[in-house]
Amino acid sequence: MKIFSATLFVTLLVPPAARAQSAPPSADSSSLAQQLTAKSKAVLQNMKSKDVTALNALLSNDFRIVWSDGKLHEKGELLGAAQEGMLRNFQFYSADVVPIDSDSAVVTFNLIADMPEGDDGLAPRYQRVSDLWVREGGDWRLKFEQATPLRPVD
Repeated sequence: MKIFSATLFVTLLVPPAARAQSAPPSADSSSLAQQLTAKSKAVLQNMKSKDVTALNALLSNDFRIVWSDGKLHEKGELLGAAQEGMLRNFQFYSADVVPIDSDSAVVTFNLIADMPEGDDGLAPRYQRVSDLWVREGGDWRLKFEQATPLRPVD
């Protein structure tokens, strides 16, 4: 009886969110990785082709991005940059997907970008990008992205 009481106490003590996070993701992880990698590529492809409507459909309403300049930008700024054709060309490689829980995952990848940035000329050509994808209404939306310039080690 004491063991049953202790087990019941611990079960009630651990919050439901903590129990849910420890459960393995329900979706097949390789399928999830393929799906989210394709979506991260689609974001770039839509920027390159200036398809603002398709790009907007991939982004959450509260999307934010830290560009390689280190500044935080809102969704409207990314859509405006796409409309202007900021991304001329890109190469996407070395993608890795890390599920956080059943409704979120991080996709990291390397990017070779051909795009201008500000008044100083070109954006860093080689970047490491991290995308935070969240499930909203049964579909995956990009909520946050950060691009970090890659540089040789000093």
